[in-house]
Parts: sequence; structure tokens; C-alpha cells
Amino acid sequence: MENQISYESASSASPKASELVENSTDSVEPVTLKDFYRLVKPGIIYSNLMTAFAGYWVAAHWQVTWTHLIITMLGIALVMAGGTVLNNYLDREMDAKMERTKNRALPSGRMSANVVLRYGITLGVIGLAVLYFGANSPLAALVGLIGLFLYVWLYTAWFKRTSVWSTFVGAFSGATPPLIGYVAVSGTIDVGGLLLFAFLFLWQPPHFWALGIRRMEEYRAAGFPLLPVVKGSYITKISMIRYIVLLVPVTVMLTAFGYVGYLFLFGSTILGLIWAYMSVKGFQATGEAEVVWAKRIFLYSIIYLTLLSILMVIDTMRIS
Repeated sequence: MENQISYESASSASPKASELVENSTDSVEPVTLKDFYRLVKPGIIYSNLMTAFAGYWVAAHWQVTWTHLIITMLGIALVMAGGTVLNNYLDREMDAKMERTKNRALPSGRMSANVVLRYGITLGVIGLAVLYFGANSPLAALVGLIGLFLYVWLYTAWFKRTSVWSTFVGAFSGATPPLIGYVAVSGTIDVGGLLLFAFLFLWQPPHFWALGIRRMEEYRAAGFPLLPVVKGSYITKISMIRYIVLLVPVTVMLTAFGYVGYLFLFGSTILGLIWAYMSVKGFQATGEAEVVWAKRIFLYSIIYLTLLSILMVIDTMRIS
């Protein structure tokens, strides 16, 4: 019945319908270079590249070949960009349902899915080639390939749509940037590389769940079975604290095994305890206050990661 009415209405006013289609087509903004830039999610690239740089520096101990460093960072950035673009491709229908993502080039219809798919694959392949041949590190390329596979297929295509464990699974791929930077210099995965991997792995869930609490209704509307959506804020806050508390001994071990100095030890311990205290305070927050708390935790997690990455570089110099 509804289809029939719609068809008859369009038929009886065909000139106006044609005008509407024409005007609608004219109103669509053209694709720009900025759209291609935004597809790679530059905020994610920059923050992860910072940790990759720190991982490279921890392995190099300031004995750096600058050309190799630049090539390695370029390769890592391209691999990550390939993953984020393919993430956009797979999430296009769900992004269209979320307020903060519906105006992106792909869900808004300004860019075709096929173009985005080819763009993501091209970036990923070039990035892996740069790591393998340019940085002369097959191991770095292998870790990058594993991270790319985990992020695109295991996390985005599977767990993100089906399970509250999606953030945990995604953390494995998200923790590879500092490991790639580290193995590009060391040529091996040793204790230092594993500790850097564990550091970023543990950082990610509380960081992302804070955003999940803040944007809970958007994720619910889009159909993401995120932990806050499925289990609620209380369970999510407990889970956040578990990861944050474990971060402290991991950062301590980086000093204990001689990869960084005592400045990093003191700084990471203090910052980790502050983060834990802020998380515990979250149990007192409800309603709008909870949203404000989640925003603060999210922003603090970024500050925490930035400061610790800087301290890694500085305190590596002190022990080199």
C-alpha cells in the first residue's frame, strides 16, 4: 500500500520529482583531498605513530639512522592508514547511524565504497612494502601484516559487530605500532618489545570504553555491542580499573629490565595511580556527571599516553 501511494504520487508530479532529483544531485558536495585525508583517521595515526616512534627509540637508544627512522615511520603510518580506511569501508552502514560519523564522505554518499576499498588496500600494500624493502625489516613487515589482518578482519569485520569482547580483540592490533618500531631496529621480539606491546594493549580498553560511556546511546543506535551498551556503565568501570591497575607493573618492568630509566619509572607510576584514582571516582558519577567524567577520563588517557611516550624517549637517552 505505501509503495503504491509513493509510486502514484511520483507519477502524478513527475516534473517536480525530476527537479528534486536534479537539485539533490547538485547539492552533493564534491569529493576533496580533505575527504581522503579524513578517511585515514589522522588522530589515530598520529597517536599510534607517537608510540611507534617511542618503540623505535627504546630499541635504538639514541643510536639512530635518521633515514631509516623516517622510512620506518612512513611504512607504519601507511599500514595503519590502510587499516583505518578499510575500517571505514566495513563500518559505512553503521557509521551512517551515528551522529558523529554520519557526515563522513563514505556514509554520506559523497564517496563510493569501491573507491574507499581500493584506497585502503593500496595504502596497506605500499606500507608493508616500505617496511620490508625500505626499512629492510621483514619482521617489522610481518608484525604490520598481522596487525592489519587482526584490525580489519578479526576486529572490524567480526567482533565489533557481534561481541562485547571487540575492544579486547582490537587491542591486539592496536598494540602493534610500538612493537613494529622496536623490531625495525632490534630485528627480534624480545622482552622489551613484549613490554611495549603490553603497555599499549592495556592502555586501549579503558581509553575506548571511556568514549563508549560518553557516546553510549550513539553506539546503541548504531548496533555496536560495546561493553557499556551491553553490560552497562558499572561493569565497564570495573573492567577499566583492571586494565589501568595492570599498567603500573608493566611500566615498572620497562625500568626493571633496563630499557628506560628512573625518570620514566616515577613519571609512569604517578600518572598511572592518578588514572586509577580518577577511575575509582567514576563510581560516584551518574547521569550527566557520568558523561563529564567519561570525557575527562578519555582526555586524560591521551595525556597519559603522550607523556609516557615522551618520557620513554628522554629516559632512553639517560641510560644510553
